[in-house]
Amino acid sequence: MMTLEQWLFEKLDNYWSPNGPTPWAVMLFGGIALVLSILLCGLIGLEREKRGRSAGLRTHLLVGVGSTIIMIVSIYGFPSVFGGHRDVARLAAQVIAGVGFLGAGAIIHRNSGVRGLTTAGTIWIVMAIGLACGSFNFLLALVGTLLIILVLTLFKKFEVKLSKKNPTILITADPGEPLMDKILKVSKEFECTIHGLNIELVDDGDALEAIFQVVFSNTQASVEEYMTSLKRETNAITVQLLDRK
Repeated sequence: MMTLEQWLFEKLDNYWSPNGPTPWAVMLFGGIALVLSILLCGLIGLEREKRGRSAGLRTHLLVGVGSTIIMIVSIYGFPSVFGGHRDVARLAAQVIAGVGFLGAGAIIHRNSGVRGLTTAGTIWIVMAIGLACGSFNFLLALVGTLLIILVLTLFKKFEVKLSKKNPTILITADPGEPLMDKILKVSKEFECTIHGLNIELVDDGDALEAIFQVVFSNTQASVEEYMTSLKRETNAITVQLLDRK
């Protein structure tokens, strides 16, 4: 099935050279693909840049534009030899695998949890947008970018509201404290359940750290009051909310 952009490309190609393929249509549409890739991937990279992520505008632009170039080269850079067939998706498949490793580098695992998953996802998606631009699927790339911007902005508000109702909490306390028993005691008083509780020694055994998510069954329960009670009961050094991004 041929897309509108590909149909237009074929018409222009036949107009310039009815007797055979010409590089002029490839050059024109290749230039459009590169400019569009810069604009679309730049929008996503700019959103990450504003949030202070390690992979920002330049990284997303490099991945997106690079994917566009490789897709164009994969389709039009290797003409068939002696009428043989060629696999135009081979380089694109290598790009998908390679960018997966690049996205993994944006993920950071610390004692306070995992960060960078969203940025790794945006790196992967600008690669897909670049491939769409390079294959002259401009409308698909445009609609995909608009949807991603919608997810990164509008859905962020819903995520913030959800995280307030079901917060992830980090407690640092003295290693001699029966931390688990006291967390369970306070949670029972507030009619809430905890998920993913992880307790470990940190700072060479000088402190005990607990990370868990709280789900309140009572909609009137206050997260601030719950954290205050935790700090009082556990004699905690710190009690803080974690930003789940």
